[in-house]
Amino acid sequence: MSDGTLNSSRVSLGVPVPRDEIVRQEAEAKQFSVVEKPLSGFEKLYNQGWLRKLFILLVLALIWEGYGRALNNSLLLPTLSATFEAFFKGMLSGELLHRSWASIHVLLIGYAAGVVLAGLLTALAISSRIGTDFLETMTSMLNPLPAIALLPLALIWFGLGTGSIVFVLIHSVTWSVALNTHSGFSSVSTTLKMVGRNYGLRGPAYITKILMPAAFPSILTGLKIGWAFAWRTLIAAELVFGVSSGSGGLGWFIYENKNLLDIANVFAGLLTVILIGLAIENLIFRVIERHTVQRWGMQS
Repeated sequence: MSDGTLNSSRVSLGVPVPRDEIVRQEAEAKQFSVVEKPLSGFEKLYNQGWLRKLFILLVLALIWEGYGRALNNSLLLPTLSATFEAFFKGMLSGELLHRSWASIHVLLIGYAAGVVLAGLLTALAISSRIGTDFLETMTSMLNPLPAIALLPLALIWFGLGTGSIVFVLIHSVTWSVALNTHSGFSSVSTTLKMVGRNYGLRGPAYITKILMPAAFPSILTGLKIGWAFAWRTLIAAELVFGVSSGSGGLGWFIYENKNLLDIANVFAGLLTVILIGLAIENLIFRVIERHTVQRWGMQS
């Protein structure tokens, strides 16, 4: 039996406990108790996620700049400073802005068409068994097929231009969005579905008021995956046949400067692709997720 238990028993029996013994036991209890230690300045900074990521980027930038200067061959690897110089020159001249808008304009057309088609296929799938079978069959066949593999057919069917790029973009978006949306609808609890039915909800009202809010984390995930697939497919397609009406997007800008052996501009184009991807992810999808999924306490 411990001293604390023994003293408690003695107190309950009315036996007095010496004060020195009580002080000794309190000191031992403080010795083994958890004491909150104040964080140092370094620990406070280290706990900031954005600061750790910024530190990683700075280290990588220093490595790039140092290796580029040591290599001293701009055809193989321009320095980071030369890449930024080419990037800002392209932005100030308006060429990079023009090429970026050309890519984003085509992307928005293909992405919107793919999302609409995915929504129609998903609505068909949840309304009938044959629709579910059709979506599952088409998804299993076409989802693993890289969109860029349809490039030869797109050239034959739609010619060299925007129509071919939009076609491969629709393919890259549709199946990932439809698959995630249908999976989200299927995972909605039976109780929630019965509540909607009891309220007399049918058709579009049932989908928009019951299924879509409950399945929104999966839908948002599908939209993000579809966007990533579409952006990569667009740049790859433009690298091959990106000229449309005498101009091209970022992929064609990269291809042109590769032929001119202006590797600094090639890296400037790649940097622009990365920055646009980060902007879409953080300024659109993350904001939507913060105001919906996180606000509602749902796991995506």
